[in-house]
Amino acid sequence: MTAQSDTLVRFLLPDAGVRGVHVHLDATWAEILSHAVYPPAAAELLGEAAVASALFTGHTKVDGRLSIQLRSNTAMRTLFAECTAAGTLRGIVQLADGGDAPRDLTTLGDDALLAITIENPGLDPREPQRYQSLVGLTAARLDEAFEDYFRQSEQLPTRLLLAADGTRAAGLLLQKLPGDEGDNDGWSRASALFETLGKQELLDVAGNDLLHRLFHEEKPELLGERGLRFACSCSRERVEGMLQSLGEEEARAAAEPTGAVEVRCEFCGQEYHFPLTEFAILFSDTGVSSPAPERLQ
Repeated sequence: MTAQSDTLVRFLLPDAGVRGVHVHLDATWAEILSHAVYPPAAAELLGEAAVASALFTGHTKVDGRLSIQLRSNTAMRTLFAECTAAGTLRGIVQLADGGDAPRDLTTLGDDALLAITIENPGLDPREPQRYQSLVGLTAARLDEAFEDYFRQSEQLPTRLLLAADGTRAAGLLLQKLPGDEGDNDGWSRASALFETLGKQELLDVAGNDLLHRLFHEEKPELLGERGLRFACSCSRERVEGMLQSLGEEEARAAAEPTGAVEVRCEFCGQEYHFPLTEFAILFSDTGVSSPAPERLQ
C-alpha cells in the first residue's frame, strides 16, 4: 500500500494571485528504486524527474499520461519518468557501463534533448493525441531548466524546487496567475517565502504541513488532493505487439538459441516468455494487433 504521504496537492494563494502544486513521494519512490540499482546522481535525477512529471499533471490538463524524457550521448543515455491522470508513476535511467548522471546538466552537450510529452486519448483508442514540448538545457539543475521553460512558454513567473534522496522525493511549483489576479506585490511575497525553502525541508515535511509552514500568512486554499502510486502499463498483449512489429523471421532468429524469446520490462521487472511453439499462433493474424509501443511499457 502507498502511504498517505504519497500525494499531489493543488492549492491557491488567493490574495497573492498565485497557484501551486506540491508532490511528496515515499512508498512510490521506493518502489521505483526497487527495480534497478542506480548510482547516486542518477537516482537523485530520476526522483526529481518522477516528481516533476506528477507536478505537471497537477498544473496542466492531462487525461492520459505525461512523461519527461532526457536523452544524451554521454554516460547518461536516457532519463524517463511518467505520471498518468490516475496518479500512477514509473521511471527509469539508462546509463553507459560504469557511468553516472552528471550533477550539471549543461555538461550533457549540445545533442542532449529534454522533452515533456502529453499523451491524451484520441477518438481512436489506438491513436492517442500527442503533444511534445522541448526544454532547453541552459541550466545546471532540472528544476531550473523547467523554470526557464515555463517562463518562456507560458510567459508567467514560475518557481520550481525538486529534491530526492534514497527514501523520499518531493517538489513544489508556484506560478503567478495570468492577468491582474492578486495584489501588486503578491508574487514578490510568494517568491520570498519560496526562497526560504531548502531541499532538505522539502523532503522532510509532507503535504499540508509544508504548505502551512510556508504560506500560512497567505491563507492558502486547497483546490484538490489525490494519491500517487507506482504502476506499470506493460502487458503480454503489448509485448506480443512488439514481437509482431519485428516480424516472424527476426523473432524466430532471436528465439533459436534457447527455443524462446524472453522479454523483461525495464520499468517493473515483469518477465514475459514466448516459446517457439507459440509462434504459429502469434504470427497467424498480425493485422488485428494494436500498434507496437516505442518501448516495452
